[in-house]
Amino acid sequence: MSVLNVTQKLIRSHLIEGELVPGREIGLKIDQALMQDATGTLVQLELEAMKLKRAQTEVAVQYVDHNLLQTDFKNADDHLFLHSAAQKFGLWFSRPGNGVSHPVHMERFGKPGKTLVGSDSHTCAAGSLGMLAIGTGGLDVAVAIAGQPYYVKMPEVMGVKLTGKLPPWVSAKDVILEMLRRHDVKGGVGKIIEYYGEGLQHLSAMDRHVIANMGAELGATTTVFPSDGETRRFLKSQGREEDWTEWIADEGAEYDLHDEIILDDLVPLIALPTSPGNVVPVREVEGKPISQVVIGSSANPGLRDFWIAGAIVKDRFTSPEVSFDINPTSRQIIQNMIDNRAFANLIKAGARFHQSGCMGCIGMGQAPASGTISLRTMPRNFPDRSGTKDDQVHLCSPETAAASALTGKITDPRDMEKLYGMTYPEYKTPEKEIINTDMLVAPPENGEDIILKKGPNIKSLPHIPPLKDSYKIPVLLKMGDNISTDEILKAGAEVLPFRSNLPEISKFSYTVIDETFYDRAMESRDEFGGHIVVAGNNYAQGSSREHAAIAPKYLGQVAVIAKSYARIAWQNLANFGILPLGFVNNDDYEKIEQEDIVRFKDLIANVKNRENIMVAIEKKNGETLTIPASHSLSDRQIDVLLKGGIINDYKEKLAG
Repeated sequence: MSVLNVTQKLIRSHLIEGELVPGREIGLKIDQALMQDATGTLVQLELEAMKLKRAQTEVAVQYVDHNLLQTDFKNADDHLFLHSAAQKFGLWFSRPGNGVSHPVHMERFGKPGKTLVGSDSHTCAAGSLGMLAIGTGGLDVAVAIAGQPYYVKMPEVMGVKLTGKLPPWVSAKDVILEMLRRHDVKGGVGKIIEYYGEGLQHLSAMDRHVIANMGAELGATTTVFPSDGETRRFLKSQGREEDWTEWIADEGAEYDLHDEIILDDLVPLIALPTSPGNVVPVREVEGKPISQVVIGSSANPGLRDFWIAGAIVKDRFTSPEVSFDINPTSRQIIQNMIDNRAFANLIKAGARFHQSGCMGCIGMGQAPASGTISLRTMPRNFPDRSGTKDDQVHLCSPETAAASALTGKITDPRDMEKLYGMTYPEYKTPEKEIINTDMLVAPPENGEDIILKKGPNIKSLPHIPPLKDSYKIPVLLKMGDNISTDEILKAGAEVLPFRSNLPEISKFSYTVIDETFYDRAMESRDEFGGHIVVAGNNYAQGSSREHAAIAPKYLGQVAVIAKSYARIAWQNLANFGILPLGFVNNDDYEKIEQEDIVRFKDLIANVKNRENIMVAIEKKNGETLTIPASHSLSDRQIDVLLKGGIINDYKEKLAG
């Protein structure tokens, strides 16, 4: 019998198609699905377009945690639509204000040994429970809910050995920041990261959630922890001990890649603007004045994270120069914060409490003052994500955030001892938490007769045309490395209310990079029938937001040519009928410029046969040249792409 690590055990137990060979496409049976509202509205419209009768997964949950601000009718209408869709298609519904999807799912639905896909890149957080949990595009989630396999290229497995114990004033956020310091935002691409070693015994399930959550920032397919005694303790505290099963690596299990972190050696770390991978020790930047501290989000969602911040500021008042913002991750967390006095400690210290949800993490309010530093316990600090053009968002632990809120400047939390005579507060994990399920709505046994509630801002998806054999189209945009989905289709309170209105949200395509893009794309669509864009390495990192694919598709995007892609974005492009091409020779990136005209011919045959696709380029100066491009799509993806995407493919299967 084979000796397996946890990742291999999880994959083998759900493998439907393919082999465990890195780089080969595999198909997995999916047990659970989650959606949040910023992406879930599109999933529900996709389920409608696919004419789904009822969810085929064991559990599927529609959360409302992103678009909570109701400055007009749009978000409120979408909340009603999502509730009606959940009832119609057989999904649980987490009402607005109940909490952030990932920690709530971990508390209420997550089960060791199960597979989970979610229309949010931080779905990987559930790997903290010994699940195989993968963030992906909403269309992949819709297809999984409909009972189809989830397809992904088999990743390599990186084993990260944890030894020792975290020192005082250092916590789980510093572990994942250390991983980002070592490997940056591309270091996890094509990999699953599995943590093991005796250091795990000192990390709670929610500590593991912090680490697993920001595996998305490494670009990893997912993160996996074993399901052990700590997992069992957590589920018992949630009243679900019967859901526990053990999933641990076999003795002598091997990994494709290796790393090791000695927890005792870690120091407080901080990610500087404008990338989660721009990590340095807090000591290197201490003393810089700040204007805002935000504690919360799916990246630091646990009761302990709020408690430690409250214990640090207890009986003190935060700097008058600082807005001290608390985003509680769920109503259940609020009740427990009241019970353990964390709520009172934070309020007395000047905290501004916001409703349970993602809020500032997705740019839904809490924008910082211009030209000032904001410290956040959140997972991302891409440009303009906060809602402020010249934002200076830094990512850090709750300890660093709370200490800095007191002093009004970036502060190494270890200095609390000399500044305030404070010893590191010791958190005692409760054996049982207060449980709140009041705002989780179960699906009815049969929802076929339920009518979807569509307000005026909710538009059904248009038909996506199949790929043509030849094109003559312009290069509308040339971009560099590590372009994020926040730059392709921005987040925030101005944009996300249009997530169910493709014609309107498409107006924000690439506006963070070029405010003229929409107008030029519409002109190109009318004159040429489409366009392409060009990018460097790691194109479309970050969010699973498939609006970053379908909105450009609506504007006529035929293809992207990039040096390399982030995993989810690459899948999303193919899912919506956009051809994700790579340079055969990366030096050719320099030969193609914005406003060049490119020609494709015999495209369908070349895509099918995996032949180099010759891109004929007409330069602005009249010069012409040709460069080769290629793709790495599977046979299944080629078939889907040529039909115009997965929705067309699924509808064809239903008709057959």
